[in-house]
Amino acid sequence: MTTFDQLTIKSTIEGYKKKKFNCEEITNYFVKNILKNKNLNCFITETPDLAIKMAKEIDKNIDSSKYKYMQGIPIAMKDLFCTKGIRTTAGSKILENFIPFYESTVSNNLWNSGAVMLGKSNLDEFAMGSANTTSFFGNVVNPIKIEKKLVPGGSSGGSAAAVAANLCIAATGSDTGGSIRQPASFCGIVGMKPTYGRCSRFGMIAFASSLDQAGTLTKNVEDSSIMLQSMCSHDPRDSTSSKNEIPDFSTYVDIDLKKKKVGIPREYQIDGLNPVIKKKWEEVSEIFRKNGTEVVEISLPHTKYALPAYYIIAPAEASANLARYDGIRFGFRDNSESLDDLYENTRANGFGSEVKRRIMIGTYVLSAGYYDAYYIKALRIRQLIYNDFLEAFKKCDFILTPTTPNVAFAIGEKQDDPLEMYLNDVLTVPASLAGLPAISVPAGYNEEGLPFGLQIISKPFDEKLVFRAGKFIEDSKS
Repeated sequence: MTTFDQLTIKSTIEGYKKKKFNCEEITNYFVKNILKNKNLNCFITETPDLAIKMAKEIDKNIDSSKYKYMQGIPIAMKDLFCTKGIRTTAGSKILENFIPFYESTVSNNLWNSGAVMLGKSNLDEFAMGSANTTSFFGNVVNPIKIEKKLVPGGSSGGSAAAVAANLCIAATGSDTGGSIRQPASFCGIVGMKPTYGRCSRFGMIAFASSLDQAGTLTKNVEDSSIMLQSMCSHDPRDSTSSKNEIPDFSTYVDIDLKKKKVGIPREYQIDGLNPVIKKKWEEVSEIFRKNGTEVVEISLPHTKYALPAYYIIAPAEASANLARYDGIRFGFRDNSESLDDLYENTRANGFGSEVKRRIMIGTYVLSAGYYDAYYIKALRIRQLIYNDFLEAFKKCDFILTPTTPNVAFAIGEKQDDPLEMYLNDVLTVPASLAGLPAISVPAGYNEEGLPFGLQIISKPFDEKLVFRAGKFIEDSKS
């Protein structure tokens, strides 16, 4: 009997070409796997009937001489991407029954590339969280050491856990301050955030518009390069969508890195960095050096201001973006008699505590008395952080850092301390503020067998080099 537990995007396409199996067989396998693993709570909405229908259509029309990038690949779609006719909740009560009448550009590109949708994956409410514990639909459980009941990371925790648990071959995510890379690190998989503007935001429910970017969660780096290829396109419906050429990313993953320079930022050696992660960071730096890649120390002096700047800018944008959820046009509507009560009660009952906290922060920093003191200063810091990266890239080609300061923690452990929770993003936020491409690649395990990743950051629109360096880390493990 053929087993599908080790399938990747590349091996699945090769299997189709050699007629080892068909799309319906594989899709049925993942549908059953999802059913067996309900305890992980990876999905908000499952679409088994649609998945089988899509698989049959692919088998019926497959052209063995010309395979699309994602031909017959069963995936999970983060429940932040609007899917026409299929419930899209953003993990919130306020959108519990929202059914979009249009398709997001990212999901549409994936369907056009032959992908099969298994369902909509769980996430922190409106992507606001680092543990996937703020979802209205319940916590997601990390499939690694399941008996420990660990968080998968967030906000793309449902997608990351689904890939790690083999409930799909790959999944979409979104990354605002680390929401792809951090769960990838916690779940032992690959998470890629491309350059801001590389993937269209049309149809992606907004958290912080100047930071949100779609990306991939996959089993290896090559799969990430294949999937990202199918997601990218210029989109006139998104004013921030890039017109830059989209190279064939997968053709670059195996090019060696000799004569390249890798930067090691001294500011990322923070207090509280797990000694095991720090040691692996140093070991991989040495492996790069032995391979012929020059290792140089760099400075990103404004890194220490990245997290406070992020937690001013992102909530400010969120407070504006979420103003549309008022009970009038769509979503949850409270049964109040007066208009004022309708607004107040719809939002009070429709949003969770973390979303309300961030809206309050956002409205505070945008208010007349504090706009200059907080928001304008945060924007200036953001520019300084971007400038730091540009200066660093004069000395190196790409940057190597840890993805997270530590490994996954127990569900509920940091729930009552939002500041402690926010610190999970301390190493991922700088690249987000600068809009740079960054990938988290599994690098090792701590003494308890919990995974962690290392992060590669490169220049704007140089995803090719990010994939090359990520593949090198992946190969160095063996």
